[in-house]
Amino acid sequence: MNRRAGGYLAAAAYHLGRTPNQVSAISAAFTFTGIAVIALAPPVPVTGFAVCLALVAGYAFDAADGQLARLRGGGSLAGEWLDHVIDALKIATLHLSVLVSAYRFSDLPKGFLLVPIGFSVVASVQFFALILNEQLRHRAGAARLPGGKPSPVRSLLVVPTDYGVLCLGFALLGFPAVFEPLYGLLFAANAAFLAAALPKWYRDARGLARQNGPGQEGPA
Repeated sequence: MNRRAGGYLAAAAYHLGRTPNQVSAISAAFTFTGIAVIALAPPVPVTGFAVCLALVAGYAFDAADGQLARLRGGGSLAGEWLDHVIDALKIATLHLSVLVSAYRFSDLPKGFLLVPIGFSVVASVQFFALILNEQLRHRAGAARLPGGKPSPVRSLLVVPTDYGVLCLGFALLGFPAVFEPLYGLLFAANAAFLAAALPKWYRDARGLARQNGPGQEGPA
């Protein structure tokens, strides 16, 4: 859904003469406004809805900048760098804002504070690993992985790892009795996914090294 919304936003930005970097800046403005509200405002229903709208809008504009770059004939390395840096900052600070909110406003045991800390670690490692996977494949001259339609079962299993689902979950921020267990379940699902994916990604990297001959694997 974010790609479809991003397509409409990219078309509008193209007709308005906007650049991909400007769209990235709009995405960052929405996203970091939502993140700031999580940390600073009490978790009441209106806060949750505002955060959800800001994060979803930021996500849609994040999908739009790349599509706009393609409409304009291709992006730049600087634009790709900016997009990835914004994403990296977003992924780390989003969960740290939940940490601040839980510390300031939650009645849960202090042990719950380990959940957003862990979520920040898991999300950051997952993001870095995915970017690194793509860079290693490009360096090795390997083709992109087939983009066939995934099975319905796999699609359902990976739903909790989708950033859009997390954004929508913040609509419940003002209902702590619902949001806090939901957030904990999303953390558990993402941690389990990462634990299962890392060995596979490592095997894929070893396979790329073997394709390129001996001496290409780097440190053992």
